[in-house]
Amino acid sequence: MPRIYLIRHGRPASTWGQGEDDDPGLDSVGQAQAEAVRDRLLALPPGERPTRVVSSPLRRCRETAAPTAAALDLEIEIDPGVGEIPTPTALAADQRRPWLQRAFQGNWDQIEGDRDYGAWREAVVAALQGREGAAVFSHFVAINAVVSRLLDDPRVVGFRPDHASVTTLGIDEGGLTLLARGDEAVTTVL
Repeated sequence: MPRIYLIRHGRPASTWGQGEDDDPGLDSVGQAQAEAVRDRLLALPPGERPTRVVSSPLRRCRETAAPTAAALDLEIEIDPGVGEIPTPTALAADQRRPWLQRAFQGNWDQIEGDRDYGAWREAVVAALQGREGAAVFSHFVAINAVVSRLLDDPRVVGFRPDHASVTTLGIDEGGLTLLARGDEAVTTVL
């Protein structure tokens, strides 16, 4: 069965509202996590190793993807479709963190804002279609969007993928299926 590996980025140097950089890269732990996920993917049997590397446009994902892409001699395909959840347009930067905390407590149809987050969830799943063999480097909420959709779970957060965790999806005639969730974080996301 063809696979897609959905990988959360490594630990960033800062998080929303806790630094001056709107697009932080990885800290030293995150760099080590990026190298560890590369080694994990390279240890897969030859027929299961990624043949493509796809990343969210954000720096923390690109930096997590870089060691895998280099080891496999592949270019990183940048896809905003596997990017971070969009913030409501009128929300001030210092309000993103509390907005996310509220969103994490509810269901997809309860997220406050001027966007259709159910449609965003469907778009993330759609971005994975045709990505057989890809290692896709993405984000906590985007990974939850995919898993919750595949499990028909209405919650925004159904599990807490750890930094550099690997969630494995299968592809068959019926579309995407969840084969294995990645390791869960022992700390909170925000």
